[in-house]
Amino acid sequence: MPLDDRRDDLLVAVALTEFSVNYESADPELSRRAWQLAADRLVDHDVGPAEAVDALEIGE
Repeated sequence: MPLDDRRDDLLVAVALTEFSVNYESADPELSRRAWQLAADRLVDHDVGPAEAVDALEIGE
């Protein structure tokens, strides 16, 4: 898989994780589905959410 595809997958996973956290109380089912999609992408690349942020160099 080209690096750009990996980066895109990690960006999507981080965005889905953020969405999941922010909308958990508003729509728990949608939040759960967003987290599952994020987790699936992270598993594909064998990284966790924090590692994805580190790999993308977007953390604080």
